[in-house]
Amino acid sequence: MSSPKPLSLRSTVRLRSGYEMPVLGLGVFQNDECAPACLAALQYGYRHIDSARYYKNEAQVGQAVRESGIPREEIFVTSKIYHPEHGYESTLAAVQDSLDKFGCNYFDLYLIHSGLSGKEKRLETWRALIDARNAGKIKSIGVSNYGPQHIEEIRAAGLELPAVNQVELHPFCQQRPIVKYCKENGIVVQAYSPLVQGRLDEPVLVRLAAKYGKDAAQIAIRWSLQHGLVPLPKSAHPARILSNSQVFDFELSVEDMAAIDALDKGKEGAITWNPVDCL
Repeated sequence: MSSPKPLSLRSTVRLRSGYEMPVLGLGVFQNDECAPACLAALQYGYRHIDSARYYKNEAQVGQAVRESGIPREEIFVTSKIYHPEHGYESTLAAVQDSLDKFGCNYFDLYLIHSGLSGKEKRLETWRALIDARNAGKIKSIGVSNYGPQHIEEIRAAGLELPAVNQVELHPFCQQRPIVKYCKENGIVVQAYSPLVQGRLDEPVLVRLAAKYGKDAAQIAIRWSLQHGLVPLPKSAHPARILSNSQVFDFELSVEDMAAIDALDKGKEGAITWNPVDCL
């Protein structure tokens, strides 16, 4: 039996839609002037950028993609619809507005940003995303900040399940029930805030950084990758963007993975709004 192929910055994971998604992406939350960061990331070999309507930087992402000179089809771009816009017609309009801002004719992935609009609006929005996908405006569709109960609503409605669920996930908030559910149902888990917004002075991470000759951020990203997650580290600084990608030349041991696993605080470890339990 052959051993698994080593991960690299160009490694991808196959989504249930049949499309490939790079295993590491650049997050651009709270960076409404993100074009320089996106350009730096693309220069360093990233091919995956995660945006959202709420971030108000879709146009900046599109600008960077065009200025990079890299063919559009080689870059995986995500956006998301925020809950105040949920509903069937409003979702179709939002997708088109996102495309107009981005300046291209499709997104690789489009997510429901959260389930805060309630069950009826969530399902209307999901049906609209399916139709936008079928119209060729989106290649893959998914959700964000969803718990298993929200995805089960989709199943109960007789609709196809999401390709992706993007949730806050890092060593202190490991979302184990969600990850287990998603893996059992063929849903890829993306990890936002994988660097705990810079709060990485935990002694275990510091010790492992010294052991592997890396920094704590690289240890946290590598931990995500080895769990089969797709981390989306955010930075506006080119040096940090490059550093966050230099995680493919080492591998955490089984024992060291277990040491990081033991840092989990469950929901108490969350640092963002993390609305996975909304009604």
